[in-house]
Amino acid sequence: MMIPTAFPINGLKDRFNRSIDYLRLSVTDRCDLRCTYCIPKGFRNFEEPEHWLSFDEIARVVGAFARLGTRRFRLTGGEPLLRKGLVDLVEQLNVIDGVHDLSLSTNGTQLATQAYALRRAGVKRLNISLDSLRGECVQRITGSNSLDKVLHGLRIAKGAGFERIKLNMVMMQGVNENDVSDMVAFCIQHGFILRLIEMMPMGVTAQNQGFVDVQPILARLKKQFNLQESHQMLGGGPARYWHSEDGEFTVGVITPMSQHFCQTCNRVRLSVDGTLYMCLGQEERFELRPLLREGCTDEELEDAIRAAIELKPEKHEFREQPEKIIRFMSMTGG
Repeated sequence: MMIPTAFPINGLKDRFNRSIDYLRLSVTDRCDLRCTYCIPKGFRNFEEPEHWLSFDEIARVVGAFARLGTRRFRLTGGEPLLRKGLVDLVEQLNVIDGVHDLSLSTNGTQLATQAYALRRAGVKRLNISLDSLRGECVQRITGSNSLDKVLHGLRIAKGAGFERIKLNMVMMQGVNENDVSDMVAFCIQHGFILRLIEMMPMGVTAQNQGFVDVQPILARLKKQFNLQESHQMLGGGPARYWHSEDGEFTVGVITPMSQHFCQTCNRVRLSVDGTLYMCLGQEERFELRPLLREGCTDEELEDAIRAAIELKPEKHEFREQPEKIIRFMSMTGG
């Protein structure tokens, strides 16, 4: 692919003048759960470990993005805490000039043993997947009786000093629609932020799930708690937030289906094998691993990243073509 020679000098900008200041980094496509909207039951087609980017290669990519103006970085998976030595990577990334916000998404099953070390190493914020507080519902969604592990991990993470922990609740028709009230009460009790997420039709498993519009749920919560729109910076992602007047409850919504946010999309994703994906709902991608393993210079790596950003599409087509993306979420990176 030819690499353009002229680029914006004030940070990364795509063709639609969107600033790309957020990189989500998948450190593994493995997971110890099998959530029905992410990895199909019996799936074994994981990336070969020799194709995973090494920590040094990941650090080179992060350094290049940081030099180009990206300031927010999130470690994802699969389940990132399954990657051996992850704390070492966090320490390596945290000292890179320009890395202002280093966060992590996790399913929480491994959090109890790593929360304190992650906090000391430089992870500032945590997003934890928790779709229900009912054990049988968690079992149905994840294929594992993991609820007690996750709740224990949450207690440890709170004790480790992580503040304003976010709980990601993916809404599924006929599965956990009636669990919102319990999740709200739990978040108020423990000071967590609840995020209601509309499921995207990625891969056959997610495409077979019923879509839940979170707008009516949000409207109900607004009325119940007299919620006001929040203007706090609570992360670099697409969530919109509301909070109660007393500050005891904050809820966010991520609405790729009912009210997409493509016009303000500020992120790209790096998969574990070094592929940059420009959009969850499109196929545009750019492979960085060959360049890294051929010994590219920092300048060549930065030029490749700029070229990749030029590929970013204007919007996804989840509503128009829900069957379009056949790769699973775990393959792209969360």
